[in-house]
Amino acid sequence: METLPVEVTRFIGREAELGYLEQELSDHRLLTLTGVGGVGKTRLAARLALRAGPRVADSVCFVPLSPLRDPTLLGNVLLEELRLADNSNEDAVDVVAQWLADKRVLLVLDTCEHLLDDCAGLVRRLLDGAPGLRVLATSRQPLGLADEHRFAVAPLPVTADGDEGRPGDAVALFADRAALASPGFRLGAGERAVVEAVCRHLDGIPLAIELAAARLSELPLERLGSLLGDRLDALTATSAHAGPPRHRTLRATIGWSHELCTPLERLLWARLSVFTGGFDPAGARAVGRGGPLDADAVAGALSGLVAKSLVRRRPGGRHDMLDTVREFGASWLEQLGPGEVAGARRRHRDFHLDLARRADAGWMGREQERWYERLITDHANFRTALDFCLETRDGPAAQRLCGHLWILWFPCGFAREGRRYAEAALALPERPGPEYALALWARATAALSQGDTETGLKVAGLFRDRSLPTPSPELVMATAYLESTSLCLMGRLREAAEVIDAAPDLRGYVGPYDSAWCLSTAGRALVHVLSGEFAEASRVARALEEECGRRGERWSHTWASWAAALAANGQGRPDEAARHALATIAGKSRFRDRVGVALAVEALASSLSALGEFRRSARLLGIAQRMWLGLGRPQLGSPELVATRRRTELRIREAVGDSTYEAQYAAGLEMETADGIAYSLATPSG
Repeated sequence: METLPVEVTRFIGREAELGYLEQELSDHRLLTLTGVGGVGKTRLAARLALRAGPRVADSVCFVPLSPLRDPTLLGNVLLEELRLADNSNEDAVDVVAQWLADKRVLLVLDTCEHLLDDCAGLVRRLLDGAPGLRVLATSRQPLGLADEHRFAVAPLPVTADGDEGRPGDAVALFADRAALASPGFRLGAGERAVVEAVCRHLDGIPLAIELAAARLSELPLERLGSLLGDRLDALTATSAHAGPPRHRTLRATIGWSHELCTPLERLLWARLSVFTGGFDPAGARAVGRGGPLDADAVAGALSGLVAKSLVRRRPGGRHDMLDTVREFGASWLEQLGPGEVAGARRRHRDFHLDLARRADAGWMGREQERWYERLITDHANFRTALDFCLETRDGPAAQRLCGHLWILWFPCGFAREGRRYAEAALALPERPGPEYALALWARATAALSQGDTETGLKVAGLFRDRSLPTPSPELVMATAYLESTSLCLMGRLREAAEVIDAAPDLRGYVGPYDSAWCLSTAGRALVHVLSGEFAEASRVARALEEECGRRGERWSHTWASWAAALAANGQGRPDEAARHALATIAGKSRFRDRVGVALAVEALASSLSALGEFRRSARLLGIAQRMWLGLGRPQLGSPELVATRRRTELRIREAVGDSTYEAQYAAGLEMETADGIAYSLATPSG
């Protein structure tokens, strides 16, 4: 069961609906929860998935779609949420469909209305190709598919049917949230009458009720009821043509909350609406400040919005807004004028551009894993910032942002998405400067992680041309990495060695492209291995391990461990090779580097087959192959690595026979990536 990204522990009411929906989900493969914004579709879907998921599926995946604006990235988002690799050149939806084909999965697609046609097409493709798949969708409108079963989520009842003594779900929700806002709140008989009147005014809409209850931190209940009734009547009357009554009620409630905010809180609310996927206090300051909002004022206004439940505190010090609240803020931002909109989006872009620059600068050091987590956390915001660069045709900004995000595309495993953004950025008008080379670097490293050596060589040439006539040492080193890695994976080992050996030795260098020396050195160790020069490979791998250890760096260090595993296998030291391979798997799995994990699992299989653990080795080859199915070219297309893997297979077949090999291989092929990694790491390290 995936962790559900919404609060379900304080879920109030809807027990009868949940029971009915559990049966609906058992009986039908596509169920869509519809209803107005704020009626509780997301929370109900999360609760339903939590309760019914284990009965109808082997796993549940919750896919929040509200941060996504580009429908062409739907497949990429699914890959991300399903924890599948993003490295192949196949269509992303096809990769997802192939993976789901033999699975029993409950896929929860939350907030489909802004991508309605694209979501409908996606669901149709997935359901047609995966008989064990069930889809639970939430949307303000149905998807419109013939086999779609729909359930209109109603507001909460104010009174309980057939039980005069028990409060209705709407009143129970108000009381629960009121106790959070005002710890002394108690729902006595007098309070209950006022709360029931408030909930009726709010049409039983959960979000409206929560926003009203939050005001009890500032207003007594009777005053809240009086003010709310008067203002809702006025606001609803002035928006009589703004949609269905319940939609008008919610909008009027949010509008009333908006009126009760201070001017600075309203301004910050509008500006924060440009974030997708949440923000931290530093992001709020960077995007929110300007004009009357200085840094201190932003902090105060943010605290006020949190107190009013318009902004939610999330784990890790982050904040976010519910979609309906964010939409209101975005509408208000537009009313403030195009200058405010452009300014907020520009500050959002600049903040994330600086964040990406700092991540790039700090990647090769002790904070590497922290930067990895931060990049993954802000992935949706980076997409939004890149989209803004492309919309405004700001070539230098798009190229610089995409270039610094090479970490997200290569080490973190989002190669497909990275190539798409890099190619779009490089197609924009350019100006002289280092940005274009940065984007070329991002494009090439993403391509090489997919085994696309043709693009790697082509971009290496472009990269070299950009550095002329006076290339800096780091640009020469970066070019050498791109060219030598392409040549190595093509089997042109002698040429690859010549390119690396001619490059400057930038060991210890810190600055732009400072990963290139480590990557090239790992490549040099690999060339030695594939050339049969195992002692030299071990020496180079040790040098890389020492440099990475000095820096406190982990990701490149794991490439050194992998090269050391291959060298030890070549030298007939399988125990040592297995230890290096296990270290590589453990290190790579901390990141999203499935290419590195797959290569290391195959190295481990080779080691264990030499130690006589043939059945386990066969299963490991199946596990690796399962990973390669979503990664593109197995063994990155390297003829020598393909041959090494084939020798391991033949050794196992000769030892245990074809039928035993096939059975163990098939068992590995069936294992999910996480299970395959756990199985690999359970291998004793000698």
